[in-house]
Amino acid sequence: MRSGDVVAHWRVSTDDRRTSDEWAVLVRGLLAESVAEITGIAVCSTVPSVLHEWREMLASHFPGVKSVVVEPGVRTGVPVLMDNPREVGADRILNALAAAHHYEGPTIVVDFGTATTYDVVTAAGQYVGGAIAPGIEISLEALGRRGAQLRKVELLRPRSVIAKNTVEALQSGMLFGFAAQVEGLVARMVRELGVAVDEVNVVATGHLAPLVYDEVACFTDHRPRLTLEGLALVFARNS
Repeated sequence: MRSGDVVAHWRVSTDDRRTSDEWAVLVRGLLAESVAEITGIAVCSTVPSVLHEWREMLASHFPGVKSVVVEPGVRTGVPVLMDNPREVGADRILNALAAAHHYEGPTIVVDFGTATTYDVVTAAGQYVGGAIAPGIEISLEALGRRGAQLRKVELLRPRSVIAKNTVEALQSGMLFGFAAQVEGLVARMVRELGVAVDEVNVVATGHLAPLVYDEVACFTDHRPRLTLEGLALVFARNS
């Protein structure tokens, strides 16, 4: 990021077998000549083994660069009103922080990743909870493994909700099923918040969000780099 804007981004698999040296080779390869311009590094991961190797990588390969690891105890500025605040995933707190920074009024962030997470932020910037559901890809993979006559298909919009073949039936169930899930859960959350529907921001993020964004009537914005924006905000607050 530069001046708060995401200037480049990549997606790589979360392989918990990678060592700190392997992560360093990967990061340097992606950054290429830009590696010399790095003035700060912010890291978050919900996989403990990966976070451990990143700590080792930062100490061994970027010792002179200011770094912030998002974990319990790091200043985020987001009050976490949960039974056990320490168990909330760092990515969800980052989404809440970025949402509170960018939007006025209560906000629900729907993050489409490995899991589909729903995070609720009040108008005062408090994280008050949310929901976690299986992600689109892992749901499709589970059907392919457990269904004798089912197979993994490409996630595309089918011709209609009422499908005429097995491939489109799977696509319909995934796409429109998750769209209906979002609308249903968001509606219930808005009722619990006790505010008018038109006062709530409903923001889509995550790499799978483009699949369903146009099918979900309640979304008010699509902000694909929300988690990265939250990382930048945490880095600024802890520098």
